[in-house]
Amino acid sequence: MIKAPRYIALLAALAALSACAVATRIDAAGDVHAFLISIRDGDRTAFDAHVDRGALKEQVRARLMAEAAKRHDDKGDMAAIGVLLGKPLIDAMADRLIEPDVFRAVAEYFGYSAQTPIPGQLVIAQSLRPLDDSHVCVARRKDAPCILIFRNEDGVWRLISFEGDPKMLRTPKHF
Repeated sequence: MIKAPRYIALLAALAALSACAVATRIDAAGDVHAFLISIRDGDRTAFDAHVDRGALKEQVRARLMAEAAKRHDDKGDMAAIGVLLGKPLIDAMADRLIEPDVFRAVAEYFGYSAQTPIPGQLVIAQSLRPLDDSHVCVARRKDAPCILIFRNEDGVWRLISFEGDPKMLRTPKHF
């Protein structure tokens, strides 16, 4: 049986941990809100302020290379050679995919189109899942896998990883 002082201490510790998670989500939500606004408005400067371009490029590049290798898996060593020769092309593709216009399709997946008002910080905070003290993720539902991962970098939450379907990252069609 837990004695009253231990029980109170345990409840206080749980409340403190819960408060930390809520504070982390609210803090991150402000930058996620700004990120969504930058996508909606096509504001490259604001977008870049909320993206760790180096980390995201490395992650996108690795995913593109893995997809390319998977497509040629039946050819063995030729797939590896093809990926190496295609590295400059994959690097250029990764650079092109880290743009506000490209991430507009991801925002639309979450229900945010140009005509949809972006919810406020508290609403966004409810949809964030803390992974630890410096990482949060955005998923379609609470029990769904993460799609976007943000990291706190010197007080600014920046996108570091896209875990969604690579087909979601598409460049706008120009006529």
